[in-house]
Amino acid sequence: MTPVRTWLGYPYPLGATWMGNGVNFAIFSEHATGIELCLFDNIEATEENFRIPVTERTDQIWHVFLPDVGPGQLYGFRVAGPYDPEHGMRFNSSKLLLDPYAKAIAGEVIWADEMFGYAVSDKKEDLTQDFRDDAWGVPKSVVIETGFDWQGDRRPGVPLHTSVIYEVHVQGFSKLWQEVPEQLRGTYAALGSPAAIDYLKKLGVTAVDLLPVHAHIDDKILVDRGLTNYWGYNTIGFFAPHAQYSSSGQTGAQVSEFKSMVRNLHAAGIEVILDVVYNHTAEGNHLGPTLCFRGIDNLAYYRVHTENPRLYVDFTGTGNTFNLLHPHTLQLVMDSLRYWVLEMHVDGFRFDLAVSLTRNHGGFNKLHPFFEIIQQDPVLSRVKLIAEPWDVGVGGYQVGNFPAPWSEWNGKYRDAARGFWKGDEGRIGEMGYRLTGSPDLYQHNGRRPSAGINFVTSHDGLTLNDLVSYNEKHNELNGDGNNDGDNNNLSWNCGVEGPTDDPQINALRERQRRNFLTTLFLSQGVPMLLGGDEWGRTQKGINNAYCQDNEISWFDWRHDEKQNQFLEFTRKLIWFREAHPVFRRPKFFQGRRIRGSEIRDVMWFNPGGSEMSDKEWASPFVRCVGMLLSGDTVDVVNFEGEPIRDDTFLLLINAHNEAIPFVLPGQENLEWALILDTMDPNGFLAEPGKFASGEDVDLRGRACCLLQLVRGAQAQARAESWKKRPVEFPPLSAEEERARRK
Repeated sequence: MTPVRTWLGYPYPLGATWMGNGVNFAIFSEHATGIELCLFDNIEATEENFRIPVTERTDQIWHVFLPDVGPGQLYGFRVAGPYDPEHGMRFNSSKLLLDPYAKAIAGEVIWADEMFGYAVSDKKEDLTQDFRDDAWGVPKSVVIETGFDWQGDRRPGVPLHTSVIYEVHVQGFSKLWQEVPEQLRGTYAALGSPAAIDYLKKLGVTAVDLLPVHAHIDDKILVDRGLTNYWGYNTIGFFAPHAQYSSSGQTGAQVSEFKSMVRNLHAAGIEVILDVVYNHTAEGNHLGPTLCFRGIDNLAYYRVHTENPRLYVDFTGTGNTFNLLHPHTLQLVMDSLRYWVLEMHVDGFRFDLAVSLTRNHGGFNKLHPFFEIIQQDPVLSRVKLIAEPWDVGVGGYQVGNFPAPWSEWNGKYRDAARGFWKGDEGRIGEMGYRLTGSPDLYQHNGRRPSAGINFVTSHDGLTLNDLVSYNEKHNELNGDGNNDGDNNNLSWNCGVEGPTDDPQINALRERQRRNFLTTLFLSQGVPMLLGGDEWGRTQKGINNAYCQDNEISWFDWRHDEKQNQFLEFTRKLIWFREAHPVFRRPKFFQGRRIRGSEIRDVMWFNPGGSEMSDKEWASPFVRCVGMLLSGDTVDVVNFEGEPIRDDTFLLLINAHNEAIPFVLPGQENLEWALILDTMDPNGFLAEPGKFASGEDVDLRGRACCLLQLVRGAQAQARAESWKKRPVEFPPLSAEEERARRK
């Protein structure tokens, strides 16, 4: 066998880097005593054909240069050091390890006891080291060619406050879509195909938020049940696109395919946001496998208990927490983020369980180095940064507490909207905040309405169709006895659990779905739509479909008439928002006369045509309100400083079961056009209804209406109705309201 030539190499950049005249390999380990680089001829190889000692070490970076190696080379590392779990050391050179900086990963784990660093069947559990080799059954890192023809790619640069985000799974979106060539279905290529782009453009979304595309592992417990980790929140490679979503191969072609997808989406004006999971890895708790980080430097990469380093701190519910308090681990996360922006051209990130990334030893810390590094970074501070502002640790719910320039998944919006439309008591006051961009959450630290990513449903929970069809979760197919998934769904089945032939219940469910989306897209802030909700996808009551890589999760593109009707309604709603800047203001409303004018930008009315009183806002029984938005304010201007003007609109929402006559506000001689009524199966009316100020609009039970001022001065509409009358609300509990449906 011809020996492999080795040169000293460089400590930077980390990972495997093709330099034109060879490949530089660099890997960090603070506590290792030795490292070997292993080269493989092909993905089927059961053992390495070369094992090369890495002897050069610069500032805890081990490095070597191989002049005779190029792109496509498969490799891994073996790292030697103490195996002493009780002191947090888990080195085991019998285990082949992935490169933490691998830009591509080929193969999957073939689960066996050898994948664990300890003797699985030993009564001492992880305290007894396993010496069997596992190279035959673990994925391999791949050296890639970084060159790619971006064809002048330009980022769309959509302002966040004008964005409409579409949350979607790469594979599930196109797996069953006959408009896409069969060999491309379920891949990056499919999502970047003409059919997909045409669909997304017609829908009106400005960004796709992709469920995790970082290389991930299917947990052994799921594989044993015949399932997979479909969602992908089980990362093992923070730089590598998941190879199983590629139609063109695993040895580097997946990188080019991902880039092509981004380039095609950008050309259509659609941004790409990645759901990223830096809070934990696929290696699990102290009884998990040794695949990468654990075997390279356990104490550096994971947070362990100070008093018992054998065990991991777990703020994520997955068994471990990535250690962003260590400078090299924090560096890895920052390098990964920059790589996806600079090399892969993505436009932003949604950070899973983001609170766990910002915990120091005392809890959530707004001055955490993670925040500070991103804030000053000239690359990362300019992309879209969206936090899932909670984790499972003590004090983990931090909605509203992230600093600028961060946006957040607004979990309070979701809960308020769900509770309101199911008729819960005491929701009206909070709905006022949520409709206006949640100033109670985001205004205090200088952020804007776009700090809130509003949503009613997401991948994690019931679909919109199921939200109005099920009271309880139905996760039996996951194999955990229906014990997984959140029990608090704030859902209402409208009278029957699951599918029904009852036409009244089905009509109510359809109306509730229109209510939810109308509320979502006419609220200030950034709307996020769960992919498939635009036509009514169901998961049959499963609210935790993380392991359902099948028809439960895949889009069924065979739409019936009702589904096509709802799709058309959703499209019109999104494009209506795009056409009217009053529904996507970059600034919060003031709710009072704007300085320098007599204009009030937002006003609130009760059904009697009077302004809402403090007593009504605080009442647990008020479930109906009108929100007037002034389109002629002067506080929102374009780049040249000219005011952005719009029409004046009145949104009426009624979560009572009974119809309520709503007196239209304003002085005499005004005319309003009723343009949207969720009682109508089409939502938007083919022939708008005409109403004079002071007239009653028949606001039906569990419905909302949108009216547009079409005649008269906008200033005259900003007044209590000239025919206002007293109004009372029945003191009914939520249970009583829902019972009245019958």
